[in-house]
Amino acid sequence: MEMLSISDLNPRRAVSDAHIANLADSIERFGLIHNLAGLMDEDGKVGIVAGGCRLRAIKVIAERSKDHPFATVPVKLAADAAEAEDWASAENAAREDMTPADEIRAFGRMKSRGATAPEIALAFAVTEARVYQRLALAGLPAPVLDALADGEISLGTAKAFTLSDDEALTLSILDQVKGQAISESAIKNALHPDAIRASDRRARFVGVDAYEAEGGAVTRDLFSEEVFLASPALLDQLFAEKLDTACADLIEAQGWAWAETRSEAWLNYYDLDQMKLARIYPIEGELTEAEAEEYDELAELANGGVLDEAGEARLSTLQAILDGDYSTDQRAHAGCIILVNGSGKLEVTAGLVRPEDKKAAVEAGVLQAPQTSKTDTPKSPYSQKLITDMQAIRLASVQAALLAKPELVLDLLGFGLSDVSGSFESVFGIRLDRPTNAPSVEDGFSREPRLDHGMDVSESWQQGTRVENLSAAFVTFRESGKKTRNAKITEAITRTLPYQAGDPAFFNLIADEAGADIRKHWTPTAENFFARVSATYLIDLMCEFLDCDSRDDRVAGFAKLKKAEKAEKMEMLVSDPTTQKLMGLTPEQKAKLDKWVPGCF
Repeated sequence: MEMLSISDLNPRRAVSDAHIANLADSIERFGLIHNLAGLMDEDGKVGIVAGGCRLRAIKVIAERSKDHPFATVPVKLAADAAEAEDWASAENAAREDMTPADEIRAFGRMKSRGATAPEIALAFAVTEARVYQRLALAGLPAPVLDALADGEISLGTAKAFTLSDDEALTLSILDQVKGQAISESAIKNALHPDAIRASDRRARFVGVDAYEAEGGAVTRDLFSEEVFLASPALLDQLFAEKLDTACADLIEAQGWAWAETRSEAWLNYYDLDQMKLARIYPIEGELTEAEAEEYDELAELANGGVLDEAGEARLSTLQAILDGDYSTDQRAHAGCIILVNGSGKLEVTAGLVRPEDKKAAVEAGVLQAPQTSKTDTPKSPYSQKLITDMQAIRLASVQAALLAKPELVLDLLGFGLSDVSGSFESVFGIRLDRPTNAPSVEDGFSREPRLDHGMDVSESWQQGTRVENLSAAFVTFRESGKKTRNAKITEAITRTLPYQAGDPAFFNLIADEAGADIRKHWTPTAENFFARVSATYLIDLMCEFLDCDSRDDRVAGFAKLKKAEKAEKMEMLVSDPTTQKLMGLTPEQKAKLDKWVPGCF
């Protein structure tokens, strides 16, 4: 074996150590099935041109044990270098890995003859994990493996069929999916149309072990951690029973006057309105001065992502004190609704007072008497600062549109400079002023660069800007042509347009004729708009975007979010196609959303 080496003619140069180790195990167990081929040089040494991996594996065996059977290695010798090169090319060109279908059947035949998975792995020089994966498919009906071999289905599709014990159903679905781009998930659903995934909130709440203990059937995916519960009626029964038990425990342990369960995954707040339920809230707690300092320190660490487990527990304890709790009197006059949310966790909405209990709750001092007077004028959802910002954005959009309408600008200029427009109105600020056309919050605002070049007199004095040779500068300017001149006039005059030039109706005429589009320069985001209006306004806006009312499940779920979460959700609805799809926006609603602007102008 010392006379053998890998020839430069051998094309397989890069081989993994793991492959060589597996091949060594196989040769040691079953012997050398195929001889090596090589070319002898003038010194009597042989360079292996075909079988380089086998030679490497034999050397590994020799290093393991002195009693190895390869004192001599059979090698077929080529007559010359040309023949050796032909052999090397032919073997490696002809080598083709076994297809998955071939492996499945080959491994299955060995297992049927009594071979273990480790022995099969040795025989084929593959990992045991690969053997187990292929053997899991060996029990599939022959037509499934035939379809896999013929390329009519993918290996993933074949794996999906391992979930079925019904051969007739398997073959029926196989006929439908051959040659089709059908997802594995769709096939699994077709094989078990009534099955419920273990990730379902009901299954999480009940627990798969508890479900199986009651005789529930399950199917486990051999190639993933997916578990399917095949007895939905039993799961629903166990779900209802456990939820009822939790409801009874809630009344007994916490002393609520009443409690009821809901089968849905969220609470529709419109239903609460319909039930005319009043709401009371926990009595907030107070921290001592030392606890307040500790809370601030822990909160700062938490915000920085460096709070340890003990700190998180302490912060939760302090937060619970701040959040407070319901008093005994409050619980005696109120109740709660309990449900299981989408994560399979119990969710309790407490402090609800029924209509028939309101009078007693008011007399007990746990509920405020309803206010009889209401203001006739609703409070505007827009702050003055937000209105100012939105006006600046609209002005920028009108100015930007005028840049493409030089004739309109010149007509407006002539009109504004003549006595036809009257003595007190001005269309443009002839002093080339620069009215505010940028909001204080510039997130989502796209600035038109040509509107940024206006000369500010105060800046000119401070910076000492001066043209030394006005005559030469004027000659150069005139040589640039009328197109450049008109563009400069258009830009300069456009920059001076103030908000609501003339009067609102006249300004609207300018905006319409110019084709101004606010959304071309501004996209509503959480930072620039949604976080700056009330939560009630956001809920109404969601109803407007979805063309529905507050009874819609999507709006009910949105209403439960915190204010900041509502703002982020609205931003995603405006700009994120995935969110739009999940929220069920129609093409018409999407088109309306793309053009929407707030009504604060």
